[in-house]
Amino acid sequence: MLNIFNPRSVQTDNMSFTKHALDIDPRAESERLQRFLTLTVRNQMRRNGAVVGISGGVDSATVLALCTRGFGPERVKAILMPERDSDPESESLGREVAARCGVEPVVENLTGCLDALGCYRRRDEAIRRIVPIYDPAAGYKAKITLPPHLLNQDTLNVFSLTVLGPNGFALTKPLPPREFREIVAASNFKQRTRMAMLYYHAELNNFAVVGTANKNEHDMGFFVKHGDGGVDVMPIAHLYKTQVYELARFLDVPVSIQSRTPTTDTYSAPSTQEEFFFRLPFETLDLLWFAMENNVATCDVARVMNLSEEQVSRAQNDFVRKRRTTEYLRLHPVLPAQIADNHVRASVSGK
Repeated sequence: MLNIFNPRSVQTDNMSFTKHALDIDPRAESERLQRFLTLTVRNQMRRNGAVVGISGGVDSATVLALCTRGFGPERVKAILMPERDSDPESESLGREVAARCGVEPVVENLTGCLDALGCYRRRDEAIRRIVPIYDPAAGYKAKITLPPHLLNQDTLNVFSLTVLGPNGFALTKPLPPREFREIVAASNFKQRTRMAMLYYHAELNNFAVVGTANKNEHDMGFFVKHGDGGVDVMPIAHLYKTQVYELARFLDVPVSIQSRTPTTDTYSAPSTQEEFFFRLPFETLDLLWFAMENNVATCDVARVMNLSEEQVSRAQNDFVRKRRTTEYLRLHPVLPAQIADNHVRASVSGK
């Protein structure tokens, strides 16, 4: 899996930190990424084109636009992969961006595969142990979320289960560790099945699978290992979400996609990425994270963003926790030789 770093020359001293610190030159970045994709896929991987899973979101739409510009539409496969819980709008928006890019999308409905794997059954069994009346056949839907108001409350990343039912029924309950793991493990069948489908089309056409994860998702661990994280190349993994939007505007991604609230599209009840994982609007999150990574003083961050120093520290502490607890997701398979090398180095250093 390849990755690249943000090529922009960024001034990181406190005096240069402004609300425009993340502004990019979208034309230059687009041209650079198109060259990167074509050189990497053709010369290094010896593949003839790209496969992109599209979802109606801004990340996959931006990556599709980069690929069709770089390889030409005839060397790009856009794959739509709806399933039982998918928002119908995801497919309609995916078709819209595919048409804009000159690509005829391939639709692979994954409901049968996921049903055979027990994805829905295993998830629903866990939900019913917490909310016994939960019944998808009767119109009940569910999602899991993190506590809101990150800037104003010191709360840990502890998930809750929300069940929505007929006649306005809504219930939110704490999610015990066992049921949380079971719901997540079952739901992750979705991302891993999608990746299996993408590699089918990649191998069929001698193409590479091009990932759609941005910096927020990759570095904070908002992806599934060997699911949406298991790709050949990640062209936008160095870009903050707000920078992806800049690139999307330049690439003429449909406004309907640019204006859509980022969603997980994983659970049966509607769930935004903010309420499920990030806990902050991207405009705020990105600047706070950039400041932390570039050692901007807390007092300067607070002044520029009109926040208290306590709020800045609270958010940045959450970023550190997320990155630390998801480090496992970013590890490559560990080989015995690596363990031996580490042991030798530790012995030489006297540790």
